[in-house]
Amino acid sequence: MTKAKSGRKRPSSGKGRRSRDDEPRGEGGPEEAAAFIAESTADLVQLAHRHGLEMLSHLLRMAELEAEEYLRLRGKRNLS
Repeated sequence: MTKAKSGRKRPSSGKGRRSRDDEPRGEGGPEEAAAFIAESTADLVQLAHRHGLEMLSHLLRMAELEAEEYLRLRGKRNLS
C-alpha cells in the first residue's frame, strides 16, 4: 500500500531556497526587518481570520506581537 501524495510540494534541500549570502546588503537593519514583519503579519492575521484559519491566525498574531515587542524594547533601549 502506498502513501497518497498531498499535492503540496516543498522545495528540495537547497533548491529554490535563498541563503543568508543571497540577501541584499545595506537595506536596513533589524529594526526595519521587525517593522516589516509586524506590518506583514498583521495583514496575514486578517486574511487567515477571514478564511476561518483560526490556528494560523493565532500563530501569525503571536509573530506580530513578538515583532512589535522587539521594536518596543529597542525603542526603550535607544532612549537611555
